Amino acid sequence: MLSLTLPHGAALETYTLTGSPLPATRKPVFNRIAYAAAHVVSNPLAEIDPWLETAVDWDRTMAFRHHLWDLGFGVAEAMDTAQRGMGMDWKASLELITRAQREARSRDGAVIACGAGTDHLQPGASVTIDDVIAAYEMQIEAVEKAGARIILMASRALVQAAKSPDDYARVYDRVLSQVKQPVIIHWLGEMFDPALAGYWGHADHNEAMDVCLAIIAHNAAKVDGIKISLLSKEKEIGMRRRLPDGVTMYTGDDFNYAELIAGDNHGYSDALLGIFDAIAPVASSALSSLAAGDAGTFHAVLEPTVALSRHIFKAPTRFYKTGVVFMAYLNGLQDHFQMIGGQESTRSLQHLAELFRLADKARCLHNPDLATARMQRLLAGHGVG
Repeated sequence: MLSLTLPHGAALETYTLTGSPLPATRKPVFNRIAYAAAHVVSNPLAEIDPWLETAVDWDRTMAFRHHLWDLGFGVAEAMDTAQRGMGMDWKASLELITRAQREARSRDGAVIACGAGTDHLQPGASVTIDDVIAAYEMQIEAVEKAGARIILMASRALVQAAKSPDDYARVYDRVLSQVKQPVIIHWLGEMFDPALAGYWGHADHNEAMDVCLAIIAHNAAKVDGIKISLLSKEKEIGMRRRLPDGVTMYTGDDFNYAELIAGDNHGYSDALLGIFDAIAPVASSALSSLAAGDAGTFHAVLEPTVALSRHIFKAPTRFYKTGVVFMAYLNGLQDHFQMIGGQESTRSLQHLAELFRLADKARCLHNPDLATARMQRLLAGHGVG
């Protein structure tokens, strides 16, 4: 049995691995739409100042997209999981979108949707609603030119410029009237990005939901669905039951996704999740079982990943990208644990040690020998072992 010494609080303990990797699902078939929001792989050899400049390893980043497509997932590109607005600026994000769309065209059946927002527009007191509209229009045009479907991202600039919920309606009515094909709206909660507190013109999520639903109803022909990332199954289910016919709920709830995807007597959520980046083989196996009518295996396989996901996305939730990238490193999908903007430093060694334990128990370490060796390498760098 594999074992290693891990920190446990202020002490050390011997941890023995117990998980057994799941075999890869061949030609997976899903009965849910499932997008994985994908991370980017940084280039640690670039001669830059990492806190100030961006350097992406494009080959490894694109290879990771193929890994997700191989497992049956669509790719949600240039989202917050890719450190959009948190290390990846608009210029780098557009290059990411262009490259990923090109890769998607290179293979049959590859599904991709890409984020369009206003992150090139610096929020401030002088920014107007017209400025926000123009910023959205510019990015939408660029993403459509690349040939990609749009995920309409939340706007930090709109939060500051809006004086009332009517301003949100004005912006969304205008931009949705111009899109070439229906979009996925992303309502990213303040736990993921504090700058988005009060989105839709209300601090109360239920009041905000009323505004959002009214906008969707007014533009239903231009809305494929909505992804909400509020980490509340009750709010998601409540909103799901109020959506117009033909508008899809994409769960963005990295705390409760298993039961939301399984659904209830009134319906279910499809998925657009950052955690799928980290647990893709296990999630693919579970979704394949659900499609085959085996709900028991779906829950047995996916439920153990929920504890891992809740740990990765624990407060401060905006630092979840560190855990996602660490999982890719442990599983041999990249050769280093370095991130854009030095974000690998946002979580403690204790946090990463617990992530390792939970990933093992959830059968998410696909090569336990490699994962253990890489965990030991990290520990040694911190003077442990």
